[in-house]
Amino acid sequence: MFNFRASRTRFVGATATVVLAALSLTACNDGTGARAEGASTTAGKTATASAGTSSSATPSPGSNSSSGSSSSSSSAGSSSGYSGAKPATVTTPRSGTRTSSSKAPGSSGGPVTCEGSNTKTIAAPLNRPVNHMLLTVTNTGSRTCYLYGHPAARFGEEAQSVPPVIEDSKPQAVVTLQPGESGYASVNLSATDGSGSNGYTAKSLWVYFQGRSMSGSVGASAHPSLPAKGVYVDDSLKVTYWQQSMDDAVNW
Repeated sequence: MFNFRASRTRFVGATATVVLAALSLTACNDGTGARAEGASTTAGKTATASAGTSSSATPSPGSNSSSGSSSSSSSAGSSSGYSGAKPATVTTPRSGTRTSSSKAPGSSGGPVTCEGSNTKTIAAPLNRPVNHMLLTVTNTGSRTCYLYGHPAARFGEEAQSVPPVIEDSKPQAVVTLQPGESGYASVNLSATDGSGSNGYTAKSLWVYFQGRSMSGSVGASAHPSLPAKGVYVDDSLKVTYWQQSMDDAVNW
């Protein structure tokens, strides 16, 4: 009884194995089954490729993808306006345009004539040349002034006329004084060899200024101080033209 059942079990198992093998062989020889297997393989490859593409298109956080960085930089540059965009135009004042802060003191208005109201005159006797005096006129105004011609000097109340000018001392150009600048003229008070006549001691001095035409005086006169003892003058009294420098003035 026991042996029969065991043999029967082996037979059934073997039969089942043969049947399964036959079915498998039939499936392998069937064209439909082969195509199904190929489709399954293709689908698997497609799924794998899709997964790879999805993985590369969406990098994980912290990945260093050059395509992703380039795309981000390009996008950021376009939105910020730096990618190929011109810098903003800066408006500057036109060349030569002046503002109130650029004006130099005393530059408003044109030049005027130097005279007593816009200058200060100082008279100082010189040791060399002897018997000479230096007149210094300083522009105390806020505008440039022209010092025309020569000083018309009147020494004391006794003076009957103003002294003549030394023609050879005439400068090549009109003396021009910016605010604060000075012009000069020298005065030959008396003859050094005593040949002069009609001498007297003057204790006061008035200086008159000439205009552009150099005929007569213009504006206010100056009244510079003289030494307390006064200065001696005679009929050899002469003056130079106004000079731009002191050296040019004392050379006469």
